[in-house]
Order: sequence, then structure tokens, then C-alpha cells
Amino acid sequence: KPLMAKVLNHPIFSSRRFAINVVTYQEGHRVLEHNDPMGAGRYFKFNVVLKKPEQGGVFWAEKVIVNLFNRVYFFRPDKYMHSVSKIGKGQRKLLSIAVYI
Repeated sequence: KPLMAKVLNHPIFSSRRFAINVVTYQEGHRVLEHNDPMGAGRYFKFNVVLKKPEQGGVFWAEKVIVNLFNRVYFFRPDKYMHSVSKIGKGQRKLLSIAVYI
């Protein structure tokens, strides 16, 4: 099974510079360490974890601008490596707001 099958992405709004999505990661999924190169501009993400899995699914980033209660993250995915550990049980759901300047 491909890993991407375990991610459900529900777009709420999308434009060239701004996107809002509700993303659900299923049990067994993980996001390997990576960054999101965007070329010339600056890329920011504001992620709010709406539902934490019972096991795993822990977000990690080299550097975050804001981390509130390990539930609200504001970071630069273009500049810094980030990942999510394997979800052992349950699912992880987040509201993701992306801004490209």
C-alpha cells in the first residue's frame, strides 16, 4: 500500500499564496523528515492539531516559530526539516494554513 493512501486532504480554500486544508493521517502513517523548497519566496505553515492519535504521530521540526501545548505550530517548512512519527494507534487530524509570501 502506498503511504499517501493513508492521508485524507480536505481543501477548504486555495489560492496562489494561501491555502487552508483539513488533513487526516491514518493509523500506520508517518511523514519522513523533509523540507518543502518553494523557490524565491517565504513559506509559512500554521498547523493546529484537532485530534491527536492515541499513540505516535508526534510532530518534529528543526525550528518552530511558535509551539503551543504541542498542538499549535507555526513554522517555516521551506527552511527547516520536519517530520511526523509513525501513528501507532488512532488518527491525527489537523487544520493546516499555508501562506506563501
